[in-house]
Amino acid sequence: MASETDNIMYEESFIKNTRGMKLFTCKWLPANQEPKALIFICHGYAMECSITMNSTARRLVKAGFGVYGMDYEGHGKSDGLGAYVPNFDHLVDDVSTHYTSICEREENKGKRRFLLGESMGGAVLLLLHRKKPEFWDGAVLVAPMCKIAEEMKPSPLVISILSKLSGVIPTWKIIPGQDIIETAFKQPEIRKQVRENPYCYKGRPRLKTAYELLRVSTDLEKRLNEVSLPFLVLHGEDDKVTDKAVSRELYETASSSDKTFKLYPGMWHGLLYGETPENIEIVFADIIGWLDKRASDGHGGFESEIKRENDAFQLKE
Repeated sequence: MASETDNIMYEESFIKNTRGMKLFTCKWLPANQEPKALIFICHGYAMECSITMNSTARRLVKAGFGVYGMDYEGHGKSDGLGAYVPNFDHLVDDVSTHYTSICEREENKGKRRFLLGESMGGAVLLLLHRKKPEFWDGAVLVAPMCKIAEEMKPSPLVISILSKLSGVIPTWKIIPGQDIIETAFKQPEIRKQVRENPYCYKGRPRLKTAYELLRVSTDLEKRLNEVSLPFLVLHGEDDKVTDKAVSRELYETASSSDKTFKLYPGMWHGLLYGETPENIEIVFADIIGWLDKRASDGHGGFESEIKRENDAFQLKE
């Protein structure tokens, strides 16, 4: 399905992963010009791309970028039990395979490619970078799930019990915890929109999913020093879903030579669309300003230049 509004071409399609599951994909492209660079969205837990990330994508396209999205297994319009992630590594493999294939298309050779990950999508983003450390030109991490905030975690005893049960009853929805929608999005009308979106999951986290999120975030927290790509990390000072201290630690510990950390006073978890209009303008001015600087010729550093040469070499082969 394809459509055009406001000089933005939007198209939806489905692909199949290696496990035979049908996954939803979408793209937003400038209708009358070549995109200056490509941006690949990694959405958050229980969310999806085509509706909740639509405003984000459209802002980026109006700034001249091409934007691609997909719904993970068990999310949005893709196959799978709602918000069930039996293996986070498989989820990352799906995203890596699809997004890499887009970058390697003839028309996209030589275009700079950036990742944008929100919350759990920040964890996906960092694992994509770990799989292919030299492939991506940069990343925007929005309240990334490098560690689940203490306010959202069950007690250590409950975690221990539930970890054991996750192998026995993996799909059960019995994880205690706060209402994430209520905690993540400041604006009541946005909470209402998310609750009414049939493609967003609203139930309690499933046992195996919760175990996988805890496993991945714990692993990421221990290996922040391995992050080497240029990045911008953004966090709301009043975020009660993911831990802002770990975003600061990512900034301080990562081996990247090009890294920026922004902490927004008074803002919550949902920086891209859950804040006041004024706050959203501030956030996107920072994101687009950072991307514009690195999408233009002459930016990207020595590693990016090597990657461009490799791309050209592969194209000749």
